[in-house]
Amino acid sequence: MAYYDVMLYMSTEEYPNTMGITATLTERVDGDILRETVEELRERFPYYYVRAAVEGNDLAPVPNPLPVTVRNTWEPIMLHSAEANYHLMAFKYEGDRLAVEISHAVTDGAGLLPYFRSILYLYLSRKTGKTFDPAGFRLPGSSIPETEIGDPFPGIDVDSAEAPLYQKPPVTDYYRLSETQSGEGMTPQILYVRLPEEEVMRHCRENDGSPNVLLAVLLARAVRRIDPESEKTVVALVAIDHKALLGNRENYRQFANTAYIDFPRARADEDILKMCTAGRGQIMLQAQPENTLFYLKMRKAGAERMSQAPLQMKVDRLKQAVGAPRATVGVSYANSRSFGPLDPYIRELYILGEPGVTDILCEVACINHHFFLALSRTFTSEAYCQAFFDELNAAGIPYEIMRKEPYRLCGVRYDGVEGVNL
Repeated sequence: MAYYDVMLYMSTEEYPNTMGITATLTERVDGDILRETVEELRERFPYYYVRAAVEGNDLAPVPNPLPVTVRNTWEPIMLHSAEANYHLMAFKYEGDRLAVEISHAVTDGAGLLPYFRSILYLYLSRKTGKTFDPAGFRLPGSSIPETEIGDPFPGIDVDSAEAPLYQKPPVTDYYRLSETQSGEGMTPQILYVRLPEEEVMRHCRENDGSPNVLLAVLLARAVRRIDPESEKTVVALVAIDHKALLGNRENYRQFANTAYIDFPRARADEDILKMCTAGRGQIMLQAQPENTLFYLKMRKAGAERMSQAPLQMKVDRLKQAVGAPRATVGVSYANSRSFGPLDPYIRELYILGEPGVTDILCEVACINHHFFLALSRTFTSEAYCQAFFDELNAAGIPYEIMRKEPYRLCGVRYDGVEGVNL
């Protein structure tokens, strides 16, 4: 398999590594129309209508002709099980909300958003009876460009990439919220929060930041607020998209990686401006083109080495790495700014992420002049989230808590795959 092909075994029982997108619409969801819509897009997005199968030394996605499940409940199921018709993707809806959930090994937020846009385009066209401008949507009957399904980096000589001048050393003994926030009597939750875009962007302009850097700073300051005496460095993980950095925004594959911002105790009393400036600088150093090219070279070399290993050994090695804690807090901001003519029919939009590699994960979407945050956590105490709200208040950024709910993303089980212990 090529180094850019999906690696389906990037999940474990403890860390399923699933993701999704959910929208709240202006009217109740019609399940029958949603089912029709999901099946109609099968031909345009064949890479999402797959199941896992053993092919040689790899676990590979193969076409799955069974229907994708569309459930009228928010309760989770296991992907790649009989409940999900052995798909690595499933839909759910309840009231005026709908969501798609998928194995994160297949795609990332930037890759899934065009599909979700197309789902809403067809669904709302039928639900409202209106004809929307199709420009910018990937719809049935349109061709699938090679940039979407082929090599994400054609024409780039990955093998000749040299080691970058700067590679950030990791902080290993960073602050762990899960060690101090293990409150009793409540299951971990996802908290949905709405912030006005105008206010967030004003703070970005005034503080030399971007939305993901500003949120990383506020999340880190919230850690200091609840534990000001700790000497440990607070580390924020910020998602970066290597495909976008090299100019390809069409490919569906998972080529996101991370940059890290360190917030040491010695700088805990700095103002937001200084913290944003330092954080933005750290990200810019890690997101240079030369860093991306070298990352691709190392990924290709690793894929070539792994291709020689037996499948079970390959699975066991990845199990040790997938879901391993990497930072205190995480921020991921997929570009969702507008769904064009569909915007008036969407009240809320959220990306759903699997916590685990960080104790707090903040997934960010932006639509209809608001930022929508999905805050998920690996611990039970609510004290940290209140500290984050206190930071928003101190910064003068208004917020609205839209809802709280238990963490209910699908898991992955890989039923029916013989010959390997997943």
